[in-house]
Amino acid sequence: MIRKVAILGSTGSIGKSLLKIINKNKKSFKIVLLTANKNNKVLLKQAIKFKVKNLIITNKKSYLKIKSMKLKKINLYNNFDSLKQIFSNKVDYTMSAITGLDGLKPTFNMIKFSKQIAIANKESLVCAWNLINNELKKSKTKFIPVDSEHFSVWFSLNNNLTSRIERIYLTASGGPFLNKPLSNFNKINISDSLKHPNWKMGKKITIDSSTLMNKVFEIIEARNIFNLSLKKLSILTHPKSYIHALIKFNNGLIKIIAHDTTMDIPIFNTLYNNRIKNIRSRPLDIKKLNNLMLQQVDKKKFPLINVLKKINDNISLYETVIVSTNDEIVNMYLNGRIKYSDISKKILTFINNKEFLIYKQIKPKKIEEIIELNKYVRLKINSKVI
Repeated sequence: MIRKVAILGSTGSIGKSLLKIINKNKKSFKIVLLTANKNNKVLLKQAIKFKVKNLIITNKKSYLKIKSMKLKKINLYNNFDSLKQIFSNKVDYTMSAITGLDGLKPTFNMIKFSKQIAIANKESLVCAWNLINNELKKSKTKFIPVDSEHFSVWFSLNNNLTSRIERIYLTASGGPFLNKPLSNFNKINISDSLKHPNWKMGKKITIDSSTLMNKVFEIIEARNIFNLSLKKLSILTHPKSYIHALIKFNNGLIKIIAHDTTMDIPIFNTLYNNRIKNIRSRPLDIKKLNNLMLQQVDKKKFPLINVLKKINDNISLYETVIVSTNDEIVNMYLNGRIKYSDISKKILTFINNKEFLIYKQIKPKKIEEIIELNKYVRLKINSKVI
């Protein structure tokens, strides 16, 4: 049976990896929707190669470039309000891979049109899990996390009760500065901070990985997805990025989940979900297993870990404050406005503002609340000299 697929954010790394996997078995899939923001050239190439009828490109200039071509076999749209025009029935599988809070509303709106949705949009799971989870239940849509850490835990639990979990450890490579002396952090330049030792990612997420803010978000995701107390979640640095998660059960057993350093493995498994048994992968890497080098996080070197002390076990709008603050301050760094050593200082100072601490007590009720708060936080940051 041919499975219908939609990909939100098809021109990014996750979207491209998924298309590469689908291309190996094209006869089993029909891609009915691809979306992008600006990258009209790549989007159009993807559409032609996979014979995709529907495209959404949200950047107006890029949209007009494709529209001017007057392509007969493609329906072109400029925003996600068009989903109701595109879908009369649910697709079998959706990959949500739009980065940032721009992906929140499309992810939420696509749930009702999907039998199964794989979500790689971290911000949606951090800021709006309660709303997304309600929509998943309402629409009877199956959810699979895409992040290698969360997919590893989800796959390993295999419907086991989370009450049996004593602790989950998520691993972090530590980025390019794991072994760099703290005294030299004020000399770090943008070029060095973008040299991740294990993963090829976008600039923003590479910086988040180097500060471990990315791992902070993943702990919050795990709290939400698996309905666990933060007390049961920890981070360990693991420079090899071979172990993705460890689960310690209350019966004494420990599961260690490892796979090669590639997102192809979790993406492949969200797509096929045990429909076929095999994926080509490297043999077991015994050298890496014999040299795991797992360690507790150095909080002096990675002070953003302390963000986890500022949140509680219930989702709130304060998570949106944290995400928006990090986004804006990292953008300042990438634009050369602040030093690398300023990133964590400015984030921790800003989110400790009394004006924003009150959001710890407010649970998000609508997607629009999160979007408006995100705008407000960004404006507030840019109106101050921080």
